[in-house]
Amino acid sequence: MRLLFLLPLLLSTLLSCSCTKATPEPVVTGAAPTPAPGGGAVRYLALGDSYTIGQGVPAAERWPVQLAGLSGAAGIQSPDIIAQTGWTTAELQQAIAASGNQKTYDLVSLLIGVNNQFRGQPLATYRTEFRQLLQTAIHFAGDRPGRVVVLSIPDWGQSPMGRSYDRARISQEIDQFNGAARQECATAGVAFVDITDLTRAAKDDPAQFAADGLHYSGAHMRQWATRTLPVALGLLR
Repeated sequence: MRLLFLLPLLLSTLLSCSCTKATPEPVVTGAAPTPAPGGGAVRYLALGDSYTIGQGVPAAERWPVQLAGLSGAAGIQSPDIIAQTGWTTAELQQAIAASGNQKTYDLVSLLIGVNNQFRGQPLATYRTEFRQLLQTAIHFAGDRPGRVVVLSIPDWGQSPMGRSYDRARISQEIDQFNGAARQECATAGVAFVDITDLTRAAKDDPAQFAADGLHYSGAHMRQWATRTLPVALGLLR
């Protein structure tokens, strides 16, 4: 009984951090690789929350870092990252402003929204704030929508920790949030990569999750990077 009582509290701490105001995390700068033949290395910025920062895994196993590593001769740099566990769309936007980052990038990724859903925030609020974040991402990409890629929100209800929650409701709400994100991306001319099915296929498989049973392992996030890679390379052509 005590374990069942503690699970929701633990999940709230790991996923949402809703009891405290988000503290902007500074830009995490990766080392640039050797420039690719025929041009310089591709500057890359990854924006998001715990899924982008890779909660519970080594830095090398974060999905954006793996994406850069898989890029080969395309020369995508190890990314700058603005992400932190618990951030909503509004908190990510605030952190971007606080970072003072004025760089321009060749590629920008965005994965955000799970904490909006977890905290029960309205879908309309997410849509509005996501639209604003898209414009921020586009600006980072030199005002080129065709250099931005968005990943869908993972279905955390299918994680081992998600057993304590209404999985059907979580899946339904995640689909609604992803539907709004997909529509906004289409309107803005931004690429959208659906990884939600991968997270649902990982259901209850411990190897697919970090030690907390909620966030994802490096092996699982490699699937995200692998699915995103051809889209990213297409944007860079």
